[in-house]
Formats: sequence, C-alpha cells, structure tokens
Amino acid sequence: MIALISGKIIYKGISHVIVDVHGVGYRVFIPLTTFYELPEVSQPITLHIHTNVKQDAINLFGFHTIQERDLFQLMISVSGIGPKIAMNILSGISAHELLNAISGSNVEKLIRIPGVGRKMAERLVLELKEKILKKMMLEKTPETGAQLPAGDIIAEDVLSALVNLGYKTSTANDALNKAMRYVEEELSMDKLLKKTLKILAG
Repeated sequence: MIALISGKIIYKGISHVIVDVHGVGYRVFIPLTTFYELPEVSQPITLHIHTNVKQDAINLFGFHTIQERDLFQLMISVSGIGPKIAMNILSGISAHELLNAISGSNVEKLIRIPGVGRKMAERLVLELKEKILKKMMLEKTPETGAQLPAGDIIAEDVLSALVNLGYKTSTANDALNKAMRYVEEELSMDKLLKKTLKILAG
C-alpha cells in the first residue's frame, strides 16, 4: 500500500492534485484543509496517503499532515461513513477542532459541518471518542514536546474506564492513586484496573 508520495505538482485542483513521481502521475484526492497548504504547480510536494482499494478502482487520498490522515482513517471505520463523507468533514473543520469536538462530545459543533446531521455527529462521538482520547494521550504534548510516560498513559486509560463504569472522577482518581502504590509488579492496565476496582469495592 502507498503511504507517502513525494514529487512535483503537475495539476492542482480543489478536490485533487496530480503528483509527478519520476515520470508517473498519481491522482490524489485531498480535503480543502490540504488544498490551502499546497505550493504552486511545478513545486515539490509530500503528501501522507491512505490507499483505498475497491473492486473497480484504487483511490489515493492525500493529506498535508499525519494527523489529518489518521483522523480520516478513524472516520471511515465508523459505520455509514465512507471516504467521500470523511473528506467532506475534513474540508469543513480543522483537524485540531475536529479532535476537540469529538473528544469533548460537542455534537452541536459537529452538526455545523456541512453534510453532518445529528445522527452522524452522535455516531462519530460514540464510536471515536475513546479512540481519540487515547490517541491524544499518546501524542506529544504541545507545551513540553515530551511524551507521556507509559505508567501515566495506563493510569489515564484506567481512569477513563472507571468513569465510563459510572464512578465519579474524584472518587476513581483517589482509588487509582492508592492502587498505584500497591502495584509492585510490571504495570499493566488489567492489573491496575482490578486493583482499583477492589479498592472501590472495599
């Protein structure tokens, strides 16, 4: 599968570009957010690619950033959302705003995107919120540029699971902090969650 294309733009349109890579022209579909970042025709370009294989065609979808490509791939995993709809969504909102809207369950912001109704917005939140929260925790924080330690990531996952089970954040956090003091063996989400639940039950 093609994951990256670097070459020279020989055609630049709102919905797609053609990139010349050593004499071969690749048509790559792009969202508006990527279009705004394109250089002029004949200039070099690098695009992060998602390759979509169908019975009758192989389509390439290109993005200015890895974050946009990853969001596109997450969206097409949602029932009822294909590549065309996912591209329309990315054309109507920045990747950063989309991440914040889904992770914050901001359905009202999502339905302001052209072509996104309430049911689709609710489905995006329902199916992608946890995946996006986990993705955001694994990424580098903009303030420090440092990656979260593995233990912190596991603790965040456990806290999220406890809140989803119905525990108050403050109560779950207190129990989690106690559990982390007693888990001496190699830290894992399963062990930490079991220990925290035991403390909450006691």
